[in-house]
Amino acid sequence: MTQTVALPSTAPGPRDPAQPPRWRRNPGRPTGPRRWLISGSALVLAIAAWMAIAAWVDDPILPKPVDVLERTVAIIASGEALTNFASSIGKIAAGFAIAMIAGLIIGFAMGRSRFMTSYFSLPLFVLGNMPGLTYAVFGLLIFGIGPGGPIVVSALVATPFIAINVAEGVRSVDGNLLAMCHAFERNRVDILRHLYLPAVATFVFAGVRYGFAMAWKVEALTEVFGASDGVGFMIRKAYQEFQVDDMLAWTALFVIVMILMERGLAYLETRLFAWRKDLG
Repeated sequence: MTQTVALPSTAPGPRDPAQPPRWRRNPGRPTGPRRWLISGSALVLAIAAWMAIAAWVDDPILPKPVDVLERTVAIIASGEALTNFASSIGKIAAGFAIAMIAGLIIGFAMGRSRFMTSYFSLPLFVLGNMPGLTYAVFGLLIFGIGPGGPIVVSALVATPFIAINVAEGVRSVDGNLLAMCHAFERNRVDILRHLYLPAVATFVFAGVRYGFAMAWKVEALTEVFGASDGVGFMIRKAYQEFQVDDMLAWTALFVIVMILMERGLAYLETRLFAWRKDLG
């Protein structure tokens, strides 16, 4: 007796009418052009309110948006923006280099040892929750006016985020895979490269994003108190000279650059680790 086996049908079945279409499954979260339209409208309304309040006050203490825009363009054209932002970013990069080394070592130790987790948990918690003003004041007292304070402060602020995320990445490694590596007598370099590194990479990138957001603000605050150049120093200089339009122009440039860099990091994370979403 022969038996006929029917191949599974590849045609899509009927869709459940109770389930909304894919493009309507999350109606509360605007995406694409709608998202940019809403954000742009909020920005336009904020600038309009600023213009109205500035016209009503009519005092140099609250300059008009046009005056701030003119000063922003002048700062960019003069080259001061490029020089001072390069100085600030260089300090953050140096601080992040220190934070990456310390965070990788501490995080890996925490991920592999419960004792190390207990040992470093409280110091990292304190460093991660210390007020930014405290960092700025200690940076000035210990290192004086110069690049040392902002660099060390950036490292201290970023280290807890990197270390904690690295520890979580190490803990996420499948124990069966690790046992299999030992069973096949793989050396430590291969285990670190092919097992731990892919697992930790996404956690490190997340720690870098959060750490950068905090370190960037605290580094600028430290420059306000103890630096001879940089964005924070220029904000303090404008404040001392009572140039409110300059102070707002530097603040606007700071916000724009911070948003661009954060969006750039988010884009890199999406591009570099798209394979993890595909696996999920």
